[in-house]
Amino acid sequence: MGFMRMESSSVFPVLKVKKTNGIETIGFKGEMMMLKKWLASVGIGSAKVDTQLDNTQLEPGQEVQGKVVIQGGNTEQQIDRIQLFVMTEVVREKDDRKVYDNVVLDSFSIGQSFVIQEGERKEIDFQFTLPVHTPPTFKKTKVWIQTGLDVPNAIDPNDRDFIQVKPHSYMNILLDALTNHLGFQLRKVEMEYSRRYRYVQEFEFLPGNEFRRDLDELEAMFFMKENGVDVLLQVDRRAKGIGSLFDEALDMDESFVRLTFPANELKSDTSSVADTLRRTIQQHS
Repeated sequence: MGFMRMESSSVFPVLKVKKTNGIETIGFKGEMMMLKKWLASVGIGSAKVDTQLDNTQLEPGQEVQGKVVIQGGNTEQQIDRIQLFVMTEVVREKDDRKVYDNVVLDSFSIGQSFVIQEGERKEIDFQFTLPVHTPPTFKKTKVWIQTGLDVPNAIDPNDRDFIQVKPHSYMNILLDALTNHLGFQLRKVEMEYSRRYRYVQEFEFLPGNEFRRDLDELEAMFFMKENGVDVLLQVDRRAKGIGSLFDEALDMDESFVRLTFPANELKSDTSSVADTLRRTIQQHS
């Protein structure tokens, strides 16, 4: 996904030759300004943007604070708006190959429309809440803040600042229950394209001693909400006989289970959350 826009013109500014008393002169000042504006419209000598974050290690639900610094270019430019995008990258399958797409998790507009003068430096403070559904940056997961200046009839300057995102406290309790209480080992985390949800962060676990005889693997997806978490588990059973081998060949050895953990339950003892997960996994092993 891109945020750059170009509206090109086939008319390049032309310097005019004037003839006065038989002497040819070149109209310079007005045409030079016209040239600068044309160059700025295609990104040459245009305004630059730099977002400076107070903190790059964040948790969903925390405040993101910082400032946007706009440095004027070689000519004045109209800035219609400044936008901050919380972005991530997802993978999808296309023609038997992996394709990576940028996805907007949320966006925020800051400041008012203004004109940045030639060479002027302008700073705009901002603050917004990192969305609760922002994925933690485990393994290859990337999250960044992308800043865009909406400049009419020009390439929009933009800036990208990567951040490290810790898991939300609710997700942390669930991961703790799966790994430290039930013995699962986190093997893989990947952001994937989803037709239904646009994107999902999939956690893939290998079973520990407790479930090693029953499972090949366990996959989990966490759908974060302000008042709790929906958890989708994919329980992949281990083949134990001819019948289960037949099920495995037909992909019938997998069960999908959805659980809901309200906030008050996640704020209590982690062992009770682990017990709920254990009973659910046992029922589908």
